[in-house]
Amino acid sequence: MDLVLASASPRRKEILGKVTENFTVVVSTFEEDTVKYKGDIQWYVKELSKGKAETVSANLKNEALVIGCDTVVSLQGNILGKPKDEQDAFFMLKSLSGKWHEVYSGITIINTKTNKFLSECVCTKVKFSHISDDDIKKYIETKEPMDKAGAYGIQGFAGIFVEKIEGCYYNVVGLPLNKLNFMMRDMGVNLL
Repeated sequence: MDLVLASASPRRKEILGKVTENFTVVVSTFEEDTVKYKGDIQWYVKELSKGKAETVSANLKNEALVIGCDTVVSLQGNILGKPKDEQDAFFMLKSLSGKWHEVYSGITIINTKTNKFLSECVCTKVKFSHISDDDIKKYIETKEPMDKAGAYGIQGFAGIFVEKIEGCYYNVVGLPLNKLNFMMRDMGVNLL
């Protein structure tokens, strides 16, 4: 049975590639704005991951396990998505400075042969140290924040802002490996 990652994220591809080479990437065409955030972040990210996995599953010819994932950053219950522009990125990073926030990932795995699916959510808490306006501007100049939820990538330059982390590091990058491993086992597949 094929293993398919339903994601355009190079970071998710890299993370999954750390534990297996036997997968293909199929970018999902799921329209994320069809899922409306109603205050329940766990439900929201699971619905987004499920939508991505279902969209890819519907177009596959071979039997497969399809992995869909979505990650958001939450500060005091407000979702920080990908910044619209540099000003938005500055606002997000300034609001995260010196504070704890949460990173939520929803993961859905669909078995196209049996139509069985699992949906889970992982939350990691991250604390940023205080960041000067100059450092925020320098970071934005790298262009790294522009395609990332919360306007930062922990695996890149923004790692210097991270004072503490509670939970799964890979969740913050975009694909919580530990949770994925247990979900895959529940689907009858061992990643090792």
